Amino acid sequence: MVIGAHAGDAELMAGGIACKVIENGGEAIFIHMSLGERGHPKLDPEKYGLQKKMEAENVAEKIGAKIFFMNCRDGYIEYSLKLAERIGEIIRSEKPDVVLTHWRGSLHLDHINTYRIVLKAIFLAANRWTNIKGSPWYSKLYFAENWEDSNNFIKDIYIDISSVFEKWINAVNIYGFVRGETGFPYREYYTCLSRIRGIEIGVKYAQTLMKPWYTRKTIL
Repeated sequence: MVIGAHAGDAELMAGGIACKVIENGGEAIFIHMSLGERGHPKLDPEKYGLQKKMEAENVAEKIGAKIFFMNCRDGYIEYSLKLAERIGEIIRSEKPDVVLTHWRGSLHLDHINTYRIVLKAIFLAANRWTNIKGSPWYSKLYFAENWEDSNNFIKDIYIDISSVFEKWINAVNIYGFVRGETGFPYREYYTCLSRIRGIEIGVKYAQTLMKPWYTRKTIL
């Protein structure tokens, strides 16, 4: 399960990993907190939101993943217990072994609040004394690499996505903003980033994850 602040975040920062999981016989789920509807320099939010929702659905279909929309407003994602409970219930229902989301070291407040919501959701889903639907379910948490979340991001885990790179990059290319529609060259950036990460471990393409701080052992 990959949870992103805006439609496109989850697929860019961990879509290759999702494709790899599916290739190995597993399942993948994308949760979009918002559509990212205020990110276009020319289209109004309503029109761009419709475009982003259609694109997100098509990307998920191409990858072979399930998709959920939390319907938050782009630029106004706030920490909310209600949102954490909703995601906690999805976690209990879908039973993901692993949840990936944004790292808190971000220049984007929507990403930071998504990080906070997901941490709470994982706690609520695992705790048998919480008042949310479903049976308790514990998921391992990792943070995915995103260009806006790079402050103190540590590359703990490398995942070889060489065999699914073309599937992943062709899927995310469905998004207009990935093709450069909003100004930033997302396809080029993430293609180069995954190539660099691949070089670092001796493969063609890779994506990286960061472990939560509470899983690290400190030796003095």
